[in-house]
Amino acid sequence: MSVLVCFHAHPDDEVFSTGGTMRRAADAGHRVVLVTATDGAVGEFPDDLLAEGESLLSRRRMELSNSAEILGVHRLVMLDYPDSGMAGTSDNDNPEAFTNVPVEDAAQRLADILVEEHADVLTFYDSNGGYGHPDHIQVHHVGRRAAEIAGTPHTFENVVNRDRFRLLVESNPQWNGEDSPLDIETFGVPASEITMEVDVSDLIEVKRAAMVAHATQIGDFGPFLEMPTEALAKAFGIESFRRADGVIVPMLDALPL
Repeated sequence: MSVLVCFHAHPDDEVFSTGGTMRRAADAGHRVVLVTATDGAVGEFPDDLLAEGESLLSRRRMELSNSAEILGVHRLVMLDYPDSGMAGTSDNDNPEAFTNVPVEDAAQRLADILVEEHADVLTFYDSNGGYGHPDHIQVHHVGRRAAEIAGTPHTFENVVNRDRFRLLVESNPQWNGEDSPLDIETFGVPASEITMEVDVSDLIEVKRAAMVAHATQIGDFGPFLEMPTEALAKAFGIESFRRADGVIVPMLDALPL
């Protein structure tokens, strides 16, 4: 049995880029640990969704727990830093927000988990955090440093294949309206930089179920929940990774577990 640790910024991030990989590892008998940096208490959610007296923080914690169970996670850890919000928002100014936490402090907390779990593989984001979100960028720096402290042998950045995403948007122009927050030219990384792709198309209904678990994030997942299985698999059926040490290797099709 090997140990896979996936480090993400917010509750719901785990589904998009590592959901199938985590479930695949768990089904193969490996131990899967999910670490989420923030509490998810910042963000929009549907009106009248929360029960009287229920906080967004407690609801998102429950949603994450349900998603983790669907994805085969054996241990879930929330570091509970305040969400930093999107770049340029007032939440960026919170001195306790994750983006403002000293990297060394947060990295030591993650490293303690890596050492305790005897982690074989750690995943985190690329240096732009996929699309520039402050918390995602901080995940990159914290994850990289934590692996150094803990001596974790294998580190991968879970990334978006920019070239595949461009083709996907071109075939679904409604996803690239003027109000889209994504700049395709800076989103993800070029296909030439990807060192591993995991085909999880057979697990796409598992990923859909994990999306459904995050009811507060219907704004993020809504366009995908009603998609036919084949279309959803085209969008989320391949999870891409890049070796964090920059070493160029032949294309892999599975994490070294």
